[in-house]
Amino acid sequence: MKRFLYELEESWRIAYAQMRSNMTRSILTALGVVIGIVAVTLMGTAIGGIQVGFDKSMAVLGDDVLYVTQWPWKPVDDWWNYRDRKKIQNEYAETINRMIAASPNSNLMVAVPTSSLMRSIKYGGNEVENVFTLGTTSDFTVTSTIDCKEGRFFNEIESRSGAQVVVIGYDVADVLFPSESPIDKSVLISGHAFKVIGVNARQGTFLGLFSWDSMVAMPLAAFNKYFNLKNELDARGENQGQSDVRVKVRDKTKLIEAKDELTGMMRRVRGLPPEKKEDFSINEQQAFKSTLDPVKNTIAIAGLFITGLSLFVGAIGIMNITFVSVKERTKEIGTRKALGARRRTILLQFLIESTALCLLGGFIGLAVAYFMCFGIGKAFPSFPIQFSFGLVIASMIVSVLTGLVSGFAPAWSASRLDPVTALRYE
Repeated sequence: MKRFLYELEESWRIAYAQMRSNMTRSILTALGVVIGIVAVTLMGTAIGGIQVGFDKSMAVLGDDVLYVTQWPWKPVDDWWNYRDRKKIQNEYAETINRMIAASPNSNLMVAVPTSSLMRSIKYGGNEVENVFTLGTTSDFTVTSTIDCKEGRFFNEIESRSGAQVVVIGYDVADVLFPSESPIDKSVLISGHAFKVIGVNARQGTFLGLFSWDSMVAMPLAAFNKYFNLKNELDARGENQGQSDVRVKVRDKTKLIEAKDELTGMMRRVRGLPPEKKEDFSINEQQAFKSTLDPVKNTIAIAGLFITGLSLFVGAIGIMNITFVSVKERTKEIGTRKALGARRRTILLQFLIESTALCLLGGFIGLAVAYFMCFGIGKAFPSFPIQFSFGLVIASMIVSVLTGLVSGFAPAWSASRLDPVTALRYE
């Protein structure tokens, strides 16, 4: 063991001396690894950022909320079986709440009705188009991530009376009120005035997924008074809008049981006999994630494969220069073997040299990648950059493995040289 440690230390000294004596060649050789490590690290950082942004966007849906809708949250081939389903009515929420109240051991907490469509909103000379306009009740805060940074959400009295008040998203407030507070100001939605009583805190958006930053929420009674979802498409040629019921689950670890319970309630609400299939869908966050996860994973695998090719090219460069080094030092190898050096010693020496070159490239590549990530984070603050400690460790491990793999063939050929032949080499 002591001899091995001595050989290891000596190999590092020889590797350092060789890199110093051939500084330009070492840097140019390591450049391939630098480019490879930068590419792989940036891709790993991007994948981590995509995962964080994806999870943050999914959090808007809530992992303890069930959604009763007409269509399922997944691609369907037999769309004609869903097209003729009856619409989800707002009144279902009230019926479900009565059933929940009558079941002391229910896994469900509260049902909240929502209706939505896209509308333009004006204030003075400013206007925001295609705003997600939502009608709901005061219980909506129980099922959502809405958190007002200014003002408040509408209360139960305003909800039941259909008060003309709204809570607007961060981006809507930023456009309509760039230099003043929106609170207690009146905005126009389809020509009707609504008083702003709250502004939702910024949540950010990612890859066009869910965010409350471009939304407006108002009492459902006011929504139903001024907007008729049934006639939207015919009258205006716009999207028809939709209604659903969102149900909060008491314990998200019992989501399956809660889903079964809600299915039974909805069958009773719809008046479906036992032999008839459900004419509604109950969706959850996980169902949406299971649809998008394969796409996200495919992007990650393809990205890592493509960027990994650059690291493979760098490894070939390391292998090539190590073969050149073996040829240049054939006589030195013969002399060392004649003086008693073992094959293991020679093998270890050239493996250490190739690994040292890869580690040098790895350190430089990580530094370059870090500053590039820092610049990207400053230029695109909405993109969630994740330069983690685990990524640093992974890059170093990849560098070492690249050095070992690329240096093994030339190191093996050097260790197998016949000392007599090597001493005669010119």
